Amino acid sequence: MLRKLVCGLEIHTQLKTGQKLFSLSSTEASKPNTNISFFDIGLPGSQPTLNQSCLLTALKACVSLNSNINPISSFDRKHYFYPDQPNGYQITQYYRPLSSGGFLKLSKRFDEIDEEEKLVRIHHIQIEQDTGKSLYKDLSDKSLVDYNRSNMPLIEVVTEPDMNSVKQVKAFLRKYLQLMKAIDVSTGQLEAGAMRVDVNVSVDDGERVEIKNMTSTAAIVNAIRYEFKRQSNSIDKGIPIESKETRGWDGNKTYRLRDKESSVDYRYMPDPELPPVVLDVDDIVTSIKEMTITTPEEELAQLMSPPYNIKLRDARILLNDRNLLGYYYDLFSRTSAKNIPSKYPINWCCHEFLGYLAKNNVSFSKDLFPVQQLADLIDCIFQEKVTNNNAKILFEHLLANPAENEGPVTDLITRYELGEVDVTNDSELLAQVDSIIDEVLDTYPAIVKELQGGNKPGSINYLLGQCMRTSAGRIKSKVFESRLKEKLHIIK
Repeated sequence: MLRKLVCGLEIHTQLKTGQKLFSLSSTEASKPNTNISFFDIGLPGSQPTLNQSCLLTALKACVSLNSNINPISSFDRKHYFYPDQPNGYQITQYYRPLSSGGFLKLSKRFDEIDEEEKLVRIHHIQIEQDTGKSLYKDLSDKSLVDYNRSNMPLIEVVTEPDMNSVKQVKAFLRKYLQLMKAIDVSTGQLEAGAMRVDVNVSVDDGERVEIKNMTSTAAIVNAIRYEFKRQSNSIDKGIPIESKETRGWDGNKTYRLRDKESSVDYRYMPDPELPPVVLDVDDIVTSIKEMTITTPEEELAQLMSPPYNIKLRDARILLNDRNLLGYYYDLFSRTSAKNIPSKYPINWCCHEFLGYLAKNNVSFSKDLFPVQQLADLIDCIFQEKVTNNNAKILFEHLLANPAENEGPVTDLITRYELGEVDVTNDSELLAQVDSIIDEVLDTYPAIVKELQGGNKPGSINYLLGQCMRTSAGRIKSKVFESRLKEKLHIIK
């Protein structure tokens, strides 16, 4: 029997602000327990004061998610007792959240779901404070607590159970992350803890099971797949799904944590020290919309259209890192001014540059390679002053040795003897070309036979690559291609 996955998300998003939610402590990363105030660690007598920049940042998220801002919202205390919760309660918005309703629209074109369109509804968005962070020592029964994260500003975005496939979940998370980055609400770094996701999974609208605190898309996807299979197998065997169970994810399977607490367990009560938040909704929404919020879908459409003409995969890579996106726009501007085709800047940004960084486990920074130097290097390739392969060699060398990246690129190409050699009027070099070609043809007789028989014409590119490799890329590929075809009696 085909069973139906029913999935909803609770996304805890750390807001990108300078100070914490109810104190003036800095939100910057630092050594443990250095960015804390009296209220952050629950000292008796300390009181909360709402940081208005946190409120404004949260409101930007509400507007971008088409959520209805409530004219009056309030704060409540959610009581539970963990070492990383010094007050014995978390300040949240249980009774009257900041906004209600809303949606995020997915599409087949931009999000690669199976449906033409999918609307994922938002139930509500609330502001709340984060807890401290427990640090467990390996092979020890002790744990440490870092209160730097205590009282960090969060919004919790709760969706309706509208997602029915892993594709939809991945697409929603990707678009949500991109949106929060685009409007400067959050860094959107799942792995760094800026977002933590709880997943609610049920089968055929049956009992709902919650999987807590996942910090990577891969973990979320694998946990949903496992839990869907686990619940489906239980149903097939006639074993009921335990009502409102909370489970964890260990990387391979979900496991029982506890029964899901109810509102009675948390002893919710209005916070007596924080007044209600009263807003002029029309004025606020108008002001936020005037900030010109561009959605990820609009940015993708722009990047995929002229003059950029970027493929969807590469456009997504750019949107995942706003600094890289800015670097690309700058590079494109400089190269297009010299009438260099649009394929050059995107290839060097998303493939050569990021490929090197991934291989060497380095994070992107525009300071790693000056954008003007890269534009000049691309110009040299376009003008055939250097082969693409030799340009890569120079690029990687300069990335590894930034102190040597001084002076014009043309001088660097000359210094390292990476420029292309013109053999047109040099009989000695022409003889060298023929010698290289003869060596390659002798090495690959089977390919030669296929080409001369009219089979697999694309195989000539392999022979051409071997010739270029032997010459260290210094002789133009067109020279080798022309001579190869002559020797193989292939009509141009």
